[in-house]
Amino acid sequence: MNTIGFIGAGNMGSAILRGIAGSDMKQEAELFAYNPTEAKVDALADCGVQKCKSAAEVVEKSRYVFLAIKPQKFEEVLPQIADAVTEQTVLVSIAAGIGAEFIRKLTKPFAKVVLAMPNTPLLLGEGATALAKDDSVSDAEFAVVRNIFGSCGMTAVIAPEQMKEVIAINGSSPAFIYLFAKGFLDYAARVGLPEQSAKELFVQSLIGSAKMITDSGYSIDELIRQVSSPGGTTLAGLDQLYEGKMLDAVQNACDSCTKRAYELSK
Repeated sequence: MNTIGFIGAGNMGSAILRGIAGSDMKQEAELFAYNPTEAKVDALADCGVQKCKSAAEVVEKSRYVFLAIKPQKFEEVLPQIADAVTEQTVLVSIAAGIGAEFIRKLTKPFAKVVLAMPNTPLLLGEGATALAKDDSVSDAEFAVVRNIFGSCGMTAVIAPEQMKEVIAINGSSPAFIYLFAKGFLDYAARVGLPEQSAKELFVQSLIGSAKMITDSGYSIDELIRQVSSPGGTTLAGLDQLYEGKMLDAVQNACDSCTKRAYELSK
């Protein structure tokens, strides 16, 4: 039986807990959670989540402890749980910019740490989570953590020193994609297309295009060429995107995202 606890039961923590509860892992897991707003834990009662009175109680009852709190809360919360951390405790951080050494500094020097960067599509079971294994964590322990995130999406293993760079790829990229989508839907409204039909057509185009990237075997450049007939409508649109330096804008967005992650790093 794996004992799994969450300090923080906001959107991300709740999404992961519901992922566990809806998977085969539930049969072998006992779930605990603490949140200052108790109603957020109460809302997870249907998932079999047991409410704790403090963050320290979560650690006392759990082998795997998910630190599902904001980065700025770490300096407040970690000292509260330090005495409860043992050599068996595996601490899982989902906060951008928080490093393993910082967590050990405020808990125990020997603390086992897994760094994770999930994204909000976990709320629908369609998440993408980057994970970094600390040397103190065994392969078996890491497999448990990876399975937990796998219960609400896919996972990929990243080197610890790349966890800040990966934020732009999967942690922040949904917001970038939503802004891209907004441009198309704003255009649809401007030219009078039915809102629901335009949304359904564009969203399915996103889904289908993503599947083409993963399943077709073609490179991105080849896929672009397949849509772009000489002298056609697509090329006319692409010319504007190239003229507007869309690729440069994306690179700049990713660079700014990474720069901010380093500024926040602890």
